[in-house]
Amino acid sequence: MAHQFFFNPYILDNLTTPARGFDVVQDISEPRLRMYITSRGVKTFFVRKRINGRDRRVIIGKYPDVDIEDARGAVATVLEDASKKVQIKRKKILFREFMQMYLKNRVHRSVGSYDKLVRSINHHLTGLFDKNISEISVDDIQETIDKIGGAAMAARMHELLQSVFRYAIDTGYVKNNPVLQLPKPEQNRRVRPLTKYGIRRLVESIKNYSDTIMRDAFLMLVYGFATKNQIFSMQWADLDFNRDMWNEQPLSDMAVVLLQDMPQDGYWVFPGRGHGHLTDPRLAWSRVVTDAGIPNLTMDDVYKFMVRHLVWAGDKEDLRTNMNELLEELFINE
Repeated sequence: MAHQFFFNPYILDNLTTPARGFDVVQDISEPRLRMYITSRGVKTFFVRKRINGRDRRVIIGKYPDVDIEDARGAVATVLEDASKKVQIKRKKILFREFMQMYLKNRVHRSVGSYDKLVRSINHHLTGLFDKNISEISVDDIQETIDKIGGAAMAARMHELLQSVFRYAIDTGYVKNNPVLQLPKPEQNRRVRPLTKYGIRRLVESIKNYSDTIMRDAFLMLVYGFATKNQIFSMQWADLDFNRDMWNEQPLSDMAVVLLQDMPQDGYWVFPGRGHGHLTDPRLAWSRVVTDAGIPNLTMDDVYKFMVRHLVWAGDKEDLRTNMNELLEELFINE
């Protein structure tokens, strides 16, 4: 159930962002009005409406671009418009053109993630590009899915196509979703192999690694409570050792000690080849995890392990305290 309170600028401006995913809050003055708060601090007004047996979230707009009173006033109109039956368009559209529309209006990702999705679409769905979306059959989709190598990618493309055809129904280009008639490809989920004992072996293996830049970068994956992309692209200018902060994120004591012992003579904290920062040192990482006896461990596994065991707190000092207590439990009070 969404947390309920009277929406006002002071409360909305100071809402605590979730550690990951999103939270939902509800307005007492207009109970149909709700708001998403993402882990990146984006706040979006929306309403819920059940249409054709399916629960839909209808976006009103982002706060503060949309004023609270304007959002309240828009609720009735938005719900009325959402209830109107979608007119089926007679004009045909190629799947390629519709995908461009879908990506523009429905996909909101970082640049790297967006580009990766486009590459996957261009690689796996080209067989559908020159077909009119209204004429694509269940067999066409099944044939496309069957040609994809790897169960995980096949499952992702199945989910994507299901979302694309839902949007095609919403916009009036098709009447039915053919993907619903197909079973989702089965995939064997990888069991993440990291335990508290494993993270200790990993840190010992990292400390024994000869390359100092790689060693410090890998240790920051543990001490920094951030993703590998965030860690590897750290800049000295973003660090404030007077407040033990990295931009707006607190640094653990172990991270501060590690960073202060490093030579601070460049732009990037972890420089790579050429003029850029460290990107994806797979070979070095493979050696470290093999030495630790966890050969299937990924760098993302480390981040997910640390944040899963971290007790989240909205206050930065409390969060920093929780970071230190977790690291102390893992590596000091063994």
